[in-house]
Amino acid sequence: MKQSVLKEFYLSSVVKDLTELYHYKNRHLVPCLEKIVVNSAIASDWDKGFIADVEKDIAAICCQKPIVVRAKKSISNFKLRKGMPNGIKVTLRGNAMYEFFYRLVSIALPAVRDFRGVSNKFDGSGNYTLGIVDHTIFPEVTVDKERRLIGMDITFVTSAKTDAEGRDLLRLLGVPFRKKNA
Repeated sequence: MKQSVLKEFYLSSVVKDLTELYHYKNRHLVPCLEKIVVNSAIASDWDKGFIADVEKDIAAICCQKPIVVRAKKSISNFKLRKGMPNGIKVTLRGNAMYEFFYRLVSIALPAVRDFRGVSNKFDGSGNYTLGIVDHTIFPEVTVDKERRLIGMDITFVTSAKTDAEGRDLLRLLGVPFRKKNA
């Protein structure tokens, strides 16, 4: 199987830069991107056609078939019953993960109007979650006037022990973080 261009860049350049920055004694201590999880919530006013559309769009964006997440218990305030679909998710690993990451950073994020970078907030363990309000920034999705926009959360799970290591890893891979004073 052909290796991703971004993975080759990680192995040749990012590992060297992180080793110099944090003085790792072993190449296996250098943090890496383990997986990317793409989640999309479905409102309680869903219908089967909308779920199929969301599933089709997420599959086109991620190049992998998503799974439908169903409610584990009933919550009356959200008009949600046990077993009803309430989200769609995809977990990407390996070359598919690197290809999605490359398309997100180089094509989709620059397509956002007035884009000034993404937030610097990490979860405390070196992982990062990015929220996207409009899924039509991806070129794989066709834009229709009657189509409802769906949002998604994209979580980058890294093997970094601290937020600083995770931030440096993602920055070196090409994530455009916002400047501190902006």
